[in-house]
Amino acid sequence: MTRASSARRLLLPLVPLYRLALALRELRLASRLEPVRRLCFPVVSVGSLSAGGSGKTPLTIALAQALKLRGLHVDVLSRGYGRQSRAALRVDPSGSAEEFGDEPLLIARETGVPVYVAAQRHEAGLMAECSARSLPGLHLLDDGFQHRQLHRDVDILLMDGRDLQDHLLPAGNLREPLSAMLRANALAIPAGDIELETKLSASGWLGQVWRLRRRMEVPHIEGPIIAFCGIARSEQFFAGLEAAGLHLASRIAFPDHHPYKAHDLDCIRDAARSVGATAVLTTEKDCVRLGKLGASIPLKTARLRIEIENEEEAVKGLMKILGL
Repeated sequence: MTRASSARRLLLPLVPLYRLALALRELRLASRLEPVRRLCFPVVSVGSLSAGGSGKTPLTIALAQALKLRGLHVDVLSRGYGRQSRAALRVDPSGSAEEFGDEPLLIARETGVPVYVAAQRHEAGLMAECSARSLPGLHLLDDGFQHRQLHRDVDILLMDGRDLQDHLLPAGNLREPLSAMLRANALAIPAGDIELETKLSASGWLGQVWRLRRRMEVPHIEGPIIAFCGIARSEQFFAGLEAAGLHLASRIAFPDHHPYKAHDLDCIRDAARSVGATAVLTTEKDCVRLGKLGASIPLKTARLRIEIENEEEAVKGLMKILGL
């Protein structure tokens, strides 16, 4: 157990208060004190129980590309975490993370589909539908499992084995208890994790199961490298680089969604010089957040890709639920 996880366990006495807040929200939703709005086009949510690092954005990208290939007009609705404006906006792929958030910007660049950001995703959806009134459309809701103010037609929930061992916030990473998975239409789990699939079935899951394969595209680099990132589970990134055969002379982990400043790059350059690094490597999301600052150092990028096993079958199952 790491020092950070040990410290979080000290917060276990606060978990009942968090659970009470969840119960009160369920009551507001059930009594319609917290209204649930609808959009004209179907809404497919991609989300998770855990806070950060589950692969929601790569899965949203993979799903957007799969649906687009099948001739559907797809757009993505996102909160745009970390952006400076609260206005509903269409993401400009040539824009910045400060304007739109790192994940929406990455989705727009990778997929070519329209991406809209707003604190209330209903506003983003209305903007999307006004722009595509003559087309039958489909909204993908990025990180939407807890955004229940917007009605969704399908919920796809990412899970892995760590979720079964985790605690609710603030002592753990779970935003909701495991029982919340029963709201989902499909669970997306790591391919080959038979134990997890068995446990989910034993807990009462009867719906679809999507099996995902994570693949990190790592550039070939000889010699020592500096690797840095500002993502939720930085240890996964560093472990993936080492598994690809890279020699990590130094690792620098910033907080998730870290807004990079010039002094951060100075620290990275100093670390690279001190170990004689041949390259500096980071993630796609961090590269997006760096923006123009990234041009000040010779930077290489590792890309995370998610592939849906038996994609055709998974997409057909999704379309069947939607009646398309």
